Amino acid sequence: MSRLRCMPRQQQPATRTARRRSYDQFCAAARALDTVGDRWTLLIVRELLAGPRRYTDLHADLPGVSTDVLASRLKDMEQNGLAVRRRLPPPAAASVYELTGRGRGLLPVLTALAHWGAPALAERRPTDAVRAHWFALPLLRAVRGLGPGTVEVRLDEGEFHLRTGPEVPEESAYGYGPAPDADVSLVLDAELCLALGDDDCTLAEAVADGRVQVHGESVLAEELRAHLPRASPVTTA
Repeated sequence: MSRLRCMPRQQQPATRTARRRSYDQFCAAARALDTVGDRWTLLIVRELLAGPRRYTDLHADLPGVSTDVLASRLKDMEQNGLAVRRRLPPPAAASVYELTGRGRGLLPVLTALAHWGAPALAERRPTDAVRAHWFALPLLRAVRGLGPGTVEVRLDEGEFHLRTGPEVPEESAYGYGPAPDADVSLVLDAELCLALGDDDCTLAEAVADGRVQVHGESVLAEELRAHLPRASPVTTA
């Protein structure tokens, strides 16, 4: 019999070494990536910036993520102080995840990242999923400087809403679906959302040339309509 066949099988270790999670660099950027650098983490933050969400809702709006990975990322976010899980009171009787103050502090990071990545969206690939509220991040740049209020945005892909004004809290900068308290509704397309986020044009210019329809009778609506071209006065001979 071969000596190789007589040798006892090597015992497997009882536990595997944990995956290295830190860059071990005394650098703020490296420390930040220790927390949010894993695949899917920042996109989960993007979803939760619009408000608390159930696990099933998160999974539905993150096409491509496995249930195991999503559960793992949410657990990591809880451990790192980015999110918490809480039970809704009856009659809802469901658990939701929501961002902590530290998690909401990532809003300007994601807004800047969306602006940086906008040129890569020149062409939509056949495999690309899309959700209406994903266009909230580029539009947040476009509505800066508007007076306080709630802006409902209507796209072919769906609806979402934004909060405007100089003192908008990070936890309510944007949200899913229509807003019952909307001060103004804007109708436009996804391509224009991207152009606005990429600074290819301003919201005022888009309203003026008719690419954005403005609906509503509030002060905020009138502020936006002020950019519409005025009809020339009729003169008589």
